[in-house]
Amino acid sequence: MESSFTLTFDNKSTAQVLKVQPGQDLTSAMSTVNLTQHRPVLVVIGGASKIGKTDLVRLQHLFVEVLAPLAEELDLFVADGGTDAGVMGLMGNARHNINGTFPLIGVSPIGLVRFLNHPNPSPEAATLEPHHTHFFLVPGSEWGNESPWLAQIASTLAGEHPSLTILINGGAIALVDATENVKLHRPLIVIGQSGRLADEIAFSLSNSEQEMRQEIASLIETGQVTVFNLCDPFSQLEQLLREKLKA
Repeated sequence: MESSFTLTFDNKSTAQVLKVQPGQDLTSAMSTVNLTQHRPVLVVIGGASKIGKTDLVRLQHLFVEVLAPLAEELDLFVADGGTDAGVMGLMGNARHNINGTFPLIGVSPIGLVRFLNHPNPSPEAATLEPHHTHFFLVPGSEWGNESPWLAQIASTLAGEHPSLTILINGGAIALVDATENVKLHRPLIVIGQSGRLADEIAFSLSNSEQEMRQEIASLIETGQVTVFNLCDPFSQLEQLLREKLKA
């Protein structure tokens, strides 16, 4: 496999793919796939498992009515895990639905993705989401290997511009993602009422006197966690995002 190449999907859309090597200088590597300017960055992490139909529809509206339009308006980089599932699928579909032009960058472990001319026999392998514009295939053959790379790539993309992470639902891998991003002093917005990890963090934040997992406590202790509940007006989330992402 070449270190960088253009990937064409069945829907005829194309994406620039970069195979990242251990210890590689990310700034130089990004120039090979035409990512040469710094911009504010929105990192999207989590999942969409065990979400009821009503809440899933609400989440779809959140992506189409808030996240994708704001990324377009503010000229953001959006970075996520890149596979065709969960919040990554929601982000890709939202970009497509609004005819967005903002760069949508997926970061995935090379040992767990499959695409044209790159079959993968692993039962855990996933396909890449076809509305992303760029993919960074990073070293690793386990989910979670990409987490520190995603956080560092987001920081490299942002440069001196602001960046933040938004967590929706999610499980064990999303907790690793959240931890790695907070380590780099990236604020974390948690979408409460979206299920699983997001709800656990939201509950722990508002019930600090109760026992919580150490990993959750460590996140909260940074002071960088803010909760937005899914049932609240989207205008409030949009205002929060604008405040944190405008340079």
